[in-house]
Amino acid sequence: MIKESISASISQTAEIAKVVLMPGDPLRAKAVADSFMTDVVCFNETRNMLGFTGTYKGKRISVMGHGMGIPSLGIYATELFNQFDVEAIIRIGTAGALPDDVNVKDIVIAEAASSNSAYGDAFGIPGHFAACADYDMLEKAVNVAKEKNINYKVGKVYTSDHFYYPQAGLNEKLRDTGHLCVEMETAGLFWTASAYHKKALSVLSISDHCFKPIAVTAEERQNSFKDMMLVALETAWAFTE
Repeated sequence: MIKESISASISQTAEIAKVVLMPGDPLRAKAVADSFMTDVVCFNETRNMLGFTGTYKGKRISVMGHGMGIPSLGIYATELFNQFDVEAIIRIGTAGALPDDVNVKDIVIAEAASSNSAYGDAFGIPGHFAACADYDMLEKAVNVAKEKNINYKVGKVYTSDHFYYPQAGLNEKLRDTGHLCVEMETAGLFWTASAYHKKALSVLSISDHCFKPIAVTAEERQNSFKDMMLVALETAWAFTE
């Protein structure tokens, strides 16, 4: 799908970079390009799934929306990897915290993702296909967070096909089994990258808590977003020639 849409609309002066940052919201992709990059060119507007390539600290990095849920992300990630020679994708998004020691505005760097999605079954691995981050990218992201004094946690997350899960008790089970947060795409990205011998990472900003009635201000959300972007951009920069 995006081979047709991007190939038809891609600028002659911009290429999709080897490392792509991917938020769910295409308008978030535009905000990243506008706020953190220079010499920005939009390479895709079809279906309003905006994609941009720009310069960050002298290196070209791309950012593009992936939509909501694993099926949407899977389309774009598969074609970016296979048809546009992208080497690594970093998901940047929000998530709901589960344990008490993960707080709103923290950053979660996902080392692995559990999921109720059957998406991974299609790759033909008997049993369960482990959805794991690329270790080198994970290590770099952790080091960036440490150097910048950013509040972060590393661990497993839960990728759900349901935003509104129809049965009670899931969040309690996830908390009890050590999951840090809930979101909707990370496992799909990890499966896709692993299947196509590519790199992937997921850096998530905690926007709410599943067990605490916590509200954050617009300024707090913006600062949290900046922390997540700093971790993601510095990691992308390190894996860009």
